[in-house]
Amino acid sequence: MRYLTVFTLVVLILVSCSPKKEYIKIEGFTQGTTYSITYYDSLSRDFSVQIDSILGRIDHSMSIYNDSSIISLLNSNISDSIDDMLKEVIVSSFEIYHQSDGAFDITVGPVVRAIGFGKDKTQGIDSAKVKQLLPLIGMNKIHLDGNTLKKDDSRIQIDVNAIAQGYTVDVIGKYLESNGIKHYLVEVGGEITARGKNSKGTDWVVGIDKPVESALPGENIQAKISISNGYGLATSGNYRKFIEVNGQKYAHTINPKTGFPELNSLLSATVVAPSATKADALATAFMVKGVEWSKNFVVKSNDIDAYLVYSDSLGNYLVWMNEGMKKRIIP
Repeated sequence: MRYLTVFTLVVLILVSCSPKKEYIKIEGFTQGTTYSITYYDSLSRDFSVQIDSILGRIDHSMSIYNDSSIISLLNSNISDSIDDMLKEVIVSSFEIYHQSDGAFDITVGPVVRAIGFGKDKTQGIDSAKVKQLLPLIGMNKIHLDGNTLKKDDSRIQIDVNAIAQGYTVDVIGKYLESNGIKHYLVEVGGEITARGKNSKGTDWVVGIDKPVESALPGENIQAKISISNGYGLATSGNYRKFIEVNGQKYAHTINPKTGFPELNSLLSATVVAPSATKADALATAFMVKGVEWSKNFVVKSNDIDAYLVYSDSLGNYLVWMNEGMKKRIIP
């Protein structure tokens, strides 16, 4: 399955120490990106086959690049039935949709593709087409009824790319826990969840890249953050993923209210939340809402930490983080 990071460009890399022999590491490709899973198991079990099966189920559920997936059949109006996985993602999406005043919206896909960030690779921003599609955008126009999804207009489509990788790492983490694994780190495309300790007996550590357009991931680490206790971490940024039309760069974060790329000073948002699913969606919402709204949201929350990188009027990089995130920073 290939999920292009339409909304969320993750800029995290693992910087924890190399695992000792007793720590098992599984790596591969999924959702158009890489994944890495490291865990300790006193029985030395290899869960590669089981994890591959989980990834296959998620692909069958929510890949818009798989024409026979459940989400593709839904978008094609062949079926309105959904499985439990897609239902969980939609329920979580509704939660963040309401919390973010509609900034996170899984119905924005048609506009994303019209602008040139989707699988069709259309280049150029067709303002008339975007305005034509706007009436189809809005999660208030889709309705869950058990394991069916009803749409106010048959042309409405959903795209869960901005939350699927976070959900994926949560599912894998829960699977490991169900098998008695207490020390693990799961990463898919930069979205992370972790529990327990790494091979040195400390919390897992991840790095945040500086928001430099030309730098390779991991080339310029801005901060190192500790994470454990089953929390999830995700980063969204506007400085590597863009299209260029007539010399003008357009960021990949689309505002569902306007249908156009959102222009604000926020360059990247790293979010730590009780689940990677929530962290993934909130990081996207923050990029749409901007610095001040995101600050206020985090300050009012009791379980969300954030590390925001933004620019001032002179183009200087500035950083804001809440007290909870300050405690996670590794000197």
